[in-house]
Amino acid sequence: MRPHHRTFRLLGSLLLVAMGASATGATPAGAASPTPLDRVVPAPASVDPGGSPYRITRGTHIRVDDSRESRRVGEYLADVLRPSTGYRLPVTAHGSGGIRLRLAKGPFGAEGYRLDSGRGGVTITAAGAAGLFHGVQTLRQLLPAAVEKDSVQPGPWLVAGGTIQDTPRYGWRGAMLDVSRHFFTVDQVKRYVDQLALYKINKLHLHLSDDQGWRIAVDSWPRLASYGGSTQVGGGPGGFYTKADYKEIVRYASSRYLEVVPEIDMPGHTNAALASYAELNCDGVAPPLYTGTEVGFSSLCVGKAITYDFVDDVIRELAALTPGKYLHIGGDEAHSTSHEDYVRFMDRVQPIVAKYGKTVVGWHQLTGANPSRGALAQYWGLDSTSAEEKEQVAAAARNGAGVVLSPADRVYLDMKYTADTPLGLDWAGLVEVKRSYDWDPGSYLPGVPAAAVRGVEAPMWTETLSKSDDLEYMAFPRLAGVAELGWSPAATHDWDTYKVRLAAQGARWEALGISFYRSPQVPW
Repeated sequence: MRPHHRTFRLLGSLLLVAMGASATGATPAGAASPTPLDRVVPAPASVDPGGSPYRITRGTHIRVDDSRESRRVGEYLADVLRPSTGYRLPVTAHGSGGIRLRLAKGPFGAEGYRLDSGRGGVTITAAGAAGLFHGVQTLRQLLPAAVEKDSVQPGPWLVAGGTIQDTPRYGWRGAMLDVSRHFFTVDQVKRYVDQLALYKINKLHLHLSDDQGWRIAVDSWPRLASYGGSTQVGGGPGGFYTKADYKEIVRYASSRYLEVVPEIDMPGHTNAALASYAELNCDGVAPPLYTGTEVGFSSLCVGKAITYDFVDDVIRELAALTPGKYLHIGGDEAHSTSHEDYVRFMDRVQPIVAKYGKTVVGWHQLTGANPSRGALAQYWGLDSTSAEEKEQVAAAARNGAGVVLSPADRVYLDMKYTADTPLGLDWAGLVEVKRSYDWDPGSYLPGVPAAAVRGVEAPMWTETLSKSDDLEYMAFPRLAGVAELGWSPAATHDWDTYKVRLAAQGARWEALGISFYRSPQVPW
């Protein structure tokens, strides 16, 4: 936001204060009471309400430790609060009272926090910056929804008294964005990142290649992006990320405490690559670019040495751009690759990922091969998937593989809510808000040890989605429920109480300009 905009908003705030505030600064008669501490999504691990609320005023400071991490989270909080309050909210390492962000040892883990609120101020304490940031998201929800608006609002800005202690159930709370079927710009991805951060999502899985488009520049194979990225579903112009673009997405996601997990899908879903380089095809003939939505027809040539030169180059360049721990190699719907070739391919490719310092993630079909020790299998089957296929995943989990749960008939955000939903697909069924929330990741797959479940992830495939409004309409409100399944203790999972907390998010989404589906299952 440019400084002169803030000046105008500050002047507007002063006018409101002059016209409407009482001489004592007391809460105006009839003002809403503060949001209860337990009205938060995801549900906190522990809530102990009590005592007087804290009121943010013109005199409030945001006090931080003398560390870069604490100051960065403090500046983020100030940027959220200044437009709607009109207050200066200086970020300082001095003084007492106000809103304090404090790094300290404690039982918080890497992402947990404690929030203490009372008449004298609000203190968020965490062992690391990620915990402070997640605590700030909770603080936002404890303030009126109007705090999210980008113009001065009247307030009052009250935070209920009491204590929240909070740590996540799972370390993997992800959202996948398919930028291959339809391309989304850096700014569109950043907008989605901000929305994910509201609900403590910590992984952004980017589906960077598919039959319809290759979306990341690779210096050693330049036609992948320039030609393979030149279209999308329906024949639009497509697009791709330069290395600088990708680094900016990674940087921005990191500033919101999300780790980017890039995916290059193989050996299937590879038509954009095959069209770009004839030598990757077994017959040496490049197919035309593809703009449809069928799956399972493409495959890299498993028997050719150049295939592994290609894979090595792509993984090497992508790994160098990606500071996170993981690299996703896809592996789903390889229908035109024989089982023998699939196993041979995965046996060759997984060591390449390890060579460049990354941990393998693959769709759960990887468990039909020989998943490397410590690999993560992302399960995208259905409730009705065969017991045999589920047991294959469970056996891999018992043998050391981790499992990330993305059941398509529960958390695929591109599935239609109802038959009348204008966007999305329905091959996995219709997924209303209750269905997407009402399951337990810890017991979903029979035979999978609880310790092997690393978390949950909500994929967003984009065959029918081409605008940010489309993404938002399909993500909200279901994304909030998936985030809660990943963060909150299993004991808090209760649809009847959740839907009330969820309903309270609607005004916040409106204030943020988020397009969302007003499910009749939720008492908006």
